[in-house]
Amino acid sequence: MSEYLKGKNAVVTGAGRGIGREVALSLAAEGANVIVNDLGAAVSGAEKQDSISPADEVVEEIKKQGGNAIANYDSVADFDTAGNIIESCIDNFGKIDILVNVAGNLRDRMVYNMTFEEWDAVIKVHLYGTFNCSRHACVPMKEQKWGRIITVVSDAYRGTMGHVNYGAAKGGMVSLMRSMAIELSRFQITCNSIAPAAATRMTLTDEVKEGFKKRVEKGFMSKDVYEHMISMPGPEFVPPGIVYLASDYGDKITGCVISCAGGKISIHNVAEETHAIYKDFRDNGPWTMDELIKIMPMGIEPYCPPLKTVELDWG
Repeated sequence: MSEYLKGKNAVVTGAGRGIGREVALSLAAEGANVIVNDLGAAVSGAEKQDSISPADEVVEEIKKQGGNAIANYDSVADFDTAGNIIESCIDNFGKIDILVNVAGNLRDRMVYNMTFEEWDAVIKVHLYGTFNCSRHACVPMKEQKWGRIITVVSDAYRGTMGHVNYGAAKGGMVSLMRSMAIELSRFQITCNSIAPAAATRMTLTDEVKEGFKKRVEKGFMSKDVYEHMISMPGPEFVPPGIVYLASDYGDKITGCVISCAGGKISIHNVAEETHAIYKDFRDNGPWTMDELIKIMPMGIEPYCPPLKTVELDWG
């Protein structure tokens, strides 16, 4: 591969498995020095599973390929330990140029069964973790007037079923990145979100597949969509878009949500007004209920998107 990131220093959180692993390998292959952060925890974020840290395994793989990487095992969910992750990059490599927030967990439950602990655990890793790492990273980036902050979200930010904690966290991460992009653009720091579709231990486990089958049986999911879901491309298709955004070529893209799914890369049209109704409020005051009953069905209601399973295309 080429060396589009030669001389750059990167932190990848949640880099021991899945998308994070592929991102760390790809950044290193393009010449970046990489801090490979991973707790080595279960998908739920609970106890460590492996005697050998996944972060160490990725570091060894990078070194075998001629790259430079160091493992880090701190938690993104705590503000202080997240700071240690960023400091490890500065201490070992001299500065930080790139932060890729990938670390995540799952505590799946329908909203009416979800406990506060299940809600809180997911929000802390995804949303708090993204803020914690980004907050620590953006300060030295601001001083050097160059930086890339890229956060892996999910299509779940647009609405999901079975893990509202996850969907809410991802929605918050999208808004966080868009707001940070506005604040940091004058310091040549870009902030973007990547919404991937990839088969990982979080997205396509045997339990998840069984859940898809039940949705088909109950009529909540079509067989075509089921086939799309179980044939999701692997995580290796996600990093190219992230590498591009992390490079000098990504300097004009910020505040965006970009989808990477197989051979398809697309940009989301986030939070745009689609339809509106008007009245002269200065002369006629607020809308009345009678006016809304008469006008809303013609002006807005028919255009609300239906709540149905979305047909997916992996490209």
